[in-house]
Amino acid sequence: MTHHIVVLGAGYAGLVAAKLAARQKGTRVTLVNRRDHFVERVRLHQLVTGQRLRDLPLADLLAGTGVELVVDTVTGIDADTRTVRPAHAPEIGYDTLVYALGSQADLSPVPGAAEHAHTVATLDQAERLRTRLRDGGTAVVVGGGLTGIETAAELAECLPEVKVRLVTEGALGGALSRRAQRHLNAAFGRLAVEVREHARVTEVHDDHVTLEGGERLGADVTIWTTGFRVPELARQAGFSVDDDGRMLVDPTLRSVSHREVYGIGDAAAVRTADGVELRMACATGLPVAQQAVRAITARLAGRTPDPVRFRYANQCVSLGRRDGLIQFVRGDDSPVEMVLTGRTAAAYKEAIVKGTVMALRHPWMPTRMPGR
Repeated sequence: MTHHIVVLGAGYAGLVAAKLAARQKGTRVTLVNRRDHFVERVRLHQLVTGQRLRDLPLADLLAGTGVELVVDTVTGIDADTRTVRPAHAPEIGYDTLVYALGSQADLSPVPGAAEHAHTVATLDQAERLRTRLRDGGTAVVVGGGLTGIETAAELAECLPEVKVRLVTEGALGGALSRRAQRHLNAAFGRLAVEVREHARVTEVHDDHVTLEGGERLGADVTIWTTGFRVPELARQAGFSVDDDGRMLVDPTLRSVSHREVYGIGDAAAVRTADGVELRMACATGLPVAQQAVRAITARLAGRTPDPVRFRYANQCVSLGRRDGLIQFVRGDDSPVEMVLTGRTAAAYKEAIVKGTVMALRHPWMPTRMPGR
């Protein structure tokens, strides 16, 4: 009897999971995604500056895999009947559900952000921001995480008509090593990015942001890169979720409340067996997708799957097209002093991003299957 696996979301994790699951004997796979193209989310800050991204139709990426693609928006999940409700297509029944709907920017905590701020979290939002930046002016990037750093650097390098400011609640690159912070500050100095550290934005207006304490910073455009939220579908379906709405999964990536459901990617709260929570990133999404399919396959064969294993190696940060920063880290993602910088780091980061697309085209799993 064929086992039907439905994957929701064709981001980095969902696409890999669908293609790997389709290779398993006795399975049929349906992939549901709101777009018919794969979006290189890690390159959206490049799109904002007018750079062209690769055209990656899902039909091409799925060719020859046997995966059925449904291009539609999921409006609900019925856990009792094990069905998914797309907005326009007929309901889809599943034996196993892989929940990989990803995340988007959260503009709700700060007044005015939803009305006036732009983001680089989705293709539509990045395209709107690209159009807005054609007029030049001053851009205030809110958030000093890796997304904010990459966005500010890309704008400053590629759009000299735009004055770039970055506002961060902590120190610039505060989670990086001292050597990395020194390089980052030097790069921002070279790019003339104005940095406001230890400052919190409390309100966003159409022409300025207000900082805690009342100071106003002029902003022709505000770019919000801090805070993410996940879809409400898991909570609405009755799956166990954390306070942020991310699906709670066990060490084999299976929902703690529904045995036929697995959660991967940004929309799941994934922890390794020793309790380390994985951060949102394609670097974690791809191997976690691989391990989810291994767990599903093991259970279908009557074996007990191994818990998820993951060790970090580095954090890759682009600083425009000609500079970069590779922060090497311990297995728990804490930084060491070793870094790679400059053009070599930029080439390293570019190779990683290109390699990710190659992994999407040709995903693989280790030959040793889980189980004992």
